[in-house]
Amino acid sequence: MTVASTSDQSTIYQRPAELLQNLICFDTTNPPGNEADCVNYINQLLTAVGFKTNLLTSDPARPNLITRLAGHGHAPPLLLYGHVDVATTENQTWQHPPFEGKLVNGYVWGRGALDMKGGVAMMLTALLRAKAESLTPPGDVVLVILSDEERGGELGAKYLVENHAALFDGIRYAIGEFGGYTLYVGQKTFYPIMVSEKQGCVLRAKVRGPSGHASFFHRGGATAKLAKFLQQLEKHRLPVHIQPVVRQMVKAISSAQPFLMKIAFRQLLKPMLTNKVLNLLGTKGQNYDPLFHNTVNVTGVHGGEHFWSIPSEIIVEMAVSLIPNNSPDDLINELRQIVGEDVEFEVVLQEPPGPTEPDLGLFDTLTSVLHEADPEGIPVPIMLVAVSDGRHFSRLGIQTYGFTPMKLPRGIDFARTAHAADERIPVEALDFGTSLIYKVLQRFGN
Repeated sequence: MTVASTSDQSTIYQRPAELLQNLICFDTTNPPGNEADCVNYINQLLTAVGFKTNLLTSDPARPNLITRLAGHGHAPPLLLYGHVDVATTENQTWQHPPFEGKLVNGYVWGRGALDMKGGVAMMLTALLRAKAESLTPPGDVVLVILSDEERGGELGAKYLVENHAALFDGIRYAIGEFGGYTLYVGQKTFYPIMVSEKQGCVLRAKVRGPSGHASFFHRGGATAKLAKFLQQLEKHRLPVHIQPVVRQMVKAISSAQPFLMKIAFRQLLKPMLTNKVLNLLGTKGQNYDPLFHNTVNVTGVHGGEHFWSIPSEIIVEMAVSLIPNNSPDDLINELRQIVGEDVEFEVVLQEPPGPTEPDLGLFDTLTSVLHEADPEGIPVPIMLVAVSDGRHFSRLGIQTYGFTPMKLPRGIDFARTAHAADERIPVEALDFGTSLIYKVLQRFGN
């Protein structure tokens, strides 16, 4: 594979967009991932300017890279991490090919532009700039380039945490994905910074009933119970939970709104009214809904062995995102209140939980650099409604902040554009984010 540009790679840190174009040109769709070429390209950029790197992996095609910029030692090391595998583009129609990194109308187009090769480009260019300008940060800066995030991190962050934990000794804070991008509410601009995340879980449900020959009438069997179960999931929300981080976010957003909107938005924090307000918000409420509920989505249905045989058992596989401090048993109890006793539940996979109480010691540093870059913008803490590699690093006591700053125009919704067709990022947003991450490298721990 050949990178998109043939310009001087030793000064690539001055051109974040070009670096991102080169990263996008590596097709790292996971599965299968095949991140090796992309990681080796990054490795070449780092070693060419004097960084010492380690490539760590249990699969040669799926390596992880780690390097370190020495600091003064006045602060604990800061971890920067990002993944270079990307979600599939299957069955998507793109205006520009997803793995060519085209620069069109001021945007870099391609899979990973937002999630998260754009963030990797910001971190990498900030670190390369620090090297070029002989910056000695307050503490060491540890950069980790990861594989396999999109499929759970088994070969990436989880592998490093379980097999090379000593490399992260002394690290208290990390900067990772999903945060720092613009969120527009009313006429105000907010910058959500992820400080906590939901817990992933896979649940299996079983419905049973009598089997028989399909040429006879059958009522009340497994298929009927399945239909009822799916209808109940579609019709009912699970109970409302209001996390401290979400409460803080809603208060911050509402405080910047006109009086009537402020009052209405605050009603989200009253459990008896939360769902009514979400309904009134319409499509905008869909982004807020998972902040207040455990979520369950059916991802697979299996049952039956032959056209002419009524199945006695149907299995439903479900992806679950749990509010912090909720367990799978808590979720099953919530489901029981909706679907009754006809359904059997089994926990198939339970991801490690993130920190129960976020450590906000780095939050002021991140908000200060955002305020300097956009005095009208308002940084707010948020809970990620999905999971990230942060859950793995939290096992080592490391608090992740989702902070890949992007000043996006109103027409680009980060959450709706990542993983979708025509994923893209403005060149100006890349420059914005790189500059802010560089300032963090100068100031963290002060």
